[in-house]
Amino acid sequence: ELKYLSVVESALNTRAESRVHATGLWQFMYSTAKLYNLDINSFIDQRKDPVKATEAAALMLKDLHGIFGDWLLAIAAYNCGPGNVNKAIRRSGGKRTFWEIYAYLPAETRGYVPAFIAATYVFHYHQEHNLYPQEVTLPKFVDTVLITRELSFDPIAKVLDISVDEIRDLNPQYSRDLIPAVGSTYTLRLPAAKAAAFISFKDSIYHTFTAMMLAANP
Repeated sequence: ELKYLSVVESALNTRAESRVHATGLWQFMYSTAKLYNLDINSFIDQRKDPVKATEAAALMLKDLHGIFGDWLLAIAAYNCGPGNVNKAIRRSGGKRTFWEIYAYLPAETRGYVPAFIAATYVFHYHQEHNLYPQEVTLPKFVDTVLITRELSFDPIAKVLDISVDEIRDLNPQYSRDLIPAVGSTYTLRLPAAKAAAFISFKDSIYHTFTAMMLAANP
């Protein structure tokens, strides 16, 4: 059920960014993201990677549950930080449940946990309220390929006959349509059939990238 927190955080928008620059599905701040080993630089922001960010959020929630021993308190701490939850516990006289410390929490957090409960309810019981899923526009079957050298989206799109927009939608972590795989390995998410084609036509893709770079920077 913890996955429904991402609905409250970002409405499942991988590119969401708050006024205080919390980013991605799970709305990680920069410092917290770095603590959970998410790469952030001018070319990549793994807070926008739905897989990497979800793994980091799961680890963070597990750590918070280890501190408080209660999932609703862990969820509250995800929103306002463990320091504010500890402060609310002290001000309540040592109470240890969300509803007992409710009055001492920040106003946003007092609404945040009920919003999670509401989202969880709606996803479990949507049919009883005549709510039904919409068709997903992203491909239903995707696969990942490993990128070991610098590569941009344009030659991938050209050789594999796929739009750059679709590559962007599947890989929102790359900020400049460029995979900065210099001395490191990154993953690229593609529709399953295109991922298989990438492996077959990898040399052609890299040759096209080199030609494009030479044309742009003779």
